Amino acid sequence: MLGSSFPFIRIVSRLRQLLRNDHMVLSGLALLVGTLAGASIVGFRELIDVFTGLFYGQDGFYSNDSEHLASTASELPTWRIIASTTIGGALVGFLTYRFLPQKRPHGISDVIEAIALQGGRLSSRIGIMAAFTNALSIGAGASVGREGPAVHLGASLSSWIGRRLHLSRSLTRTLLGCGVAAAVAGSFNAPIAGALFANEVVVGHYALKAFAPIVIASVASTAVSRIWFGDFPAFSMEIGIIQSFWEMPAFALLGLVSGGVAVIFMKSISIASSFAAYLTLPQWLKPALAGCILGIAATFLPEILGVGYEATEKAMLLQFSIWALLFIGVAKIAATALCVGFGFGGGVFSPSLVIGAMVGGSFGTLATNALPHLASDISVYTVVGMGAVAAAVLGAPISTTLIIFEMTGNHALTLAVMIAVVIASEITHHFHGRSFFSVQLLERGIDVKGGFEAEIMRSIPMENVLKNDGTTVTPRTPLQELRDRLQQTPHGELFVVSEDGKLTGTITLADLSEVAFSHEMDDLINAGDVARLHPPFLTPSDGLDTAVNLMNDTDEEHIAIVDTTLTKKYVGCIHQRDVMAAYSRALVRMRHEEHGES
Repeated sequence: MLGSSFPFIRIVSRLRQLLRNDHMVLSGLALLVGTLAGASIVGFRELIDVFTGLFYGQDGFYSNDSEHLASTASELPTWRIIASTTIGGALVGFLTYRFLPQKRPHGISDVIEAIALQGGRLSSRIGIMAAFTNALSIGAGASVGREGPAVHLGASLSSWIGRRLHLSRSLTRTLLGCGVAAAVAGSFNAPIAGALFANEVVVGHYALKAFAPIVIASVASTAVSRIWFGDFPAFSMEIGIIQSFWEMPAFALLGLVSGGVAVIFMKSISIASSFAAYLTLPQWLKPALAGCILGIAATFLPEILGVGYEATEKAMLLQFSIWALLFIGVAKIAATALCVGFGFGGGVFSPSLVIGAMVGGSFGTLATNALPHLASDISVYTVVGMGAVAAAVLGAPISTTLIIFEMTGNHALTLAVMIAVVIASEITHHFHGRSFFSVQLLERGIDVKGGFEAEIMRSIPMENVLKNDGTTVTPRTPLQELRDRLQQTPHGELFVVSEDGKLTGTITLADLSEVAFSHEMDDLINAGDVARLHPPFLTPSDGLDTAVNLMNDTDEEHIAIVDTTLTKKYVGCIHQRDVMAAYSRALVRMRHEEHGES
């Protein structure tokens, strides 16, 4: 009887071991996050269709054709289009002003900030509200994309799960990456691109401990999306092939042009944002103003409305003349800059695809007319332009290239897309910044460069580094004693502390240079006379990053720690070597966590 229970006991024991294994727990959570994120992306897209039906529908309150809004709008009266974009803008402005922090839309830049600077913490309430306002923006016809809001929604969901389970910082970051991968995969029906986008943009490395769960989440979300929407690429039409390798210089030139267009596009958004900031109009009315202008323009050119997939598809099917391609491309840049700059919620990836398609189609038309026997089909240049502009804007060349392949179902253009993407990304990086999102954060005064290391440094407070080996003297300490104390201290610096414990100054041998050998001054000079007043200091709650910056700015190797900035009671000091050693230990520990090492 006892022997027959041994297999059951072994199974229970093995299950307990698995539950204590971070890899297995994270894989299980990744499956959960992927499934829930996939379902949330489905809900988000359906909500967009609901709003599209409310604003533009003719047969009820639902439209399953929000991606082809241009055709729908072209059949509506002028007043309906202008009213839809204006009322939609007013609603978005009110909801953003009333319910979202900093009274602005939220998207991918907030996810990058959270992962780099906030330990992967995102508010689920803000995530849901941002998704609602972004869906309203797109449904009202704003010239924005749905992929950025989807990423923010997926990341917010995974962050909420991580907080509820009290996961470590490393596991929370990885789980956030799972949410991002699931959102991208579910939005584009692109599991490979989703996984690589999360690693390339969010997590920042490809260690197996992070990569495996991210892939699981990406696949799970794609499965949910395919169950609901079907298994087919976003653009399922015939695309030509590369005719000759002699075309490679043409694709490189297209990359150069695409990079320039991407820079113009992003600078246009910055200019529009700056202009909106100077307007005296109430903040919540600015999207309504943008919506009114957009609606008026859309009555003449409905292709600028919404995500713009219809215009992209028509460009790939060669249904536009070169002048129409150029005009739509310029108009889409202006419309997206207006909408994003004035506060409509939404992303920039879909507009980037539209703009890239117009650039590529125009370039391809010129190429095929100039060299008809060597040039590929115009659709090839359209796809290459899409990838080059989008990659330059997102700052994610690897994953964007794969997104293009999975959206078109065509992998035959690999070399052409890669050449154009690399060149466009380099142009953008040199003339504008690493990506639209990094520049967006810089405009808010947030620098996430080296975000992973910066987060580590911020997470280490001075109370973990401070020492009690600093030598203190009072302002009344005589000169002779100062000489003796400086010879005895191992750090070559004295901290001058008043009778009530307040830091008042510091003294080094250089400060005594003029009286160091004047023994006749011993009874006339004390510490208060030679001390450097208002010395730099830190508090126990300051992070390691603050200490490093202060040491760089002041060239100090030893800095006093005081209790608060108000009372300035001396509690200890830090030394440069200890600061760097603490950073090194934290960095090694974090790398070990990422790679699953103990």
